Amino acid sequence: MIDDTSTTNYTEGMNETPRWLTAAEGHAWRSFVDMQGKLLGRLGRQLQADSNLSTADYTVLAHLSDAPDGRLRFLELAKAVEWEKSRMSHHIGRMTKRGLVIREECLDDGRGFFAVITPAGREAITAAAPLHVEAVRRLAIDHLTPEEISMLGRISDRILDQLEKDSS
Repeated sequence: MIDDTSTTNYTEGMNETPRWLTAAEGHAWRSFVDMQGKLLGRLGRQLQADSNLSTADYTVLAHLSDAPDGRLRFLELAKAVEWEKSRMSHHIGRMTKRGLVIREECLDDGRGFFAVITPAGREAITAAAPLHVEAVRRLAIDHLTPEEISMLGRISDRILDQLEKDSS
């Protein structure tokens, strides 16, 4: 809800009045959510059309290709992409069937395993990345000034830092 007159400080507690968003805050939030949804939807459709990879595939492959030896512990990968353990397990299973990744046992820990990018997975991300970056440029980056890009980075970093603190 949005309240044009609300500037009351919010204190944690069950009986406290919610600190509603002001009109400006509500507009900024809704614009952000709408922009993010539309942008990610278009980028996802473009990625699928260009490379036959889903956004989830691309995300997993990007994390693995950046990791030493192209491998990450399963739970580390799930945490990096903010997925539940079961979602990660199912998705890695689907990617394994397509030959993009393999599961490798963790010798240090009999319960865990690594997700490892395969040569086919590296080939897929290498082919998809330039097309994806061009779509990111066309749909977002090229419409911003260098100052706006810098501000977007600072804002995103600040929110990400707070999210990291809140997850502890």
